[in-house]
Amino acid sequence: MGKTRTEVLDESKKKGLVAGATAATAVAAGALVSLPLAAVCAVPAAYFGYKWWKHRADNGIKF
Repeated sequence: MGKTRTEVLDESKKKGLVAGATAATAVAAGALVSLPLAAVCAVPAAYFGYKWWKHRADNGIKF
């Protein structure tokens, strides 16, 4: 059985929070530590951002 619309929206909110937190960490690492560290931190940020974007697109959630 599929998920309800509320469950899908809650999951999307959680995925968006993870994507935003990893992106903020990458920016903070670049500003506070070094650019190469920011590049390394940007890889998981891009991955989680893609997963969030794909989840929203697959479930018909508008941006």
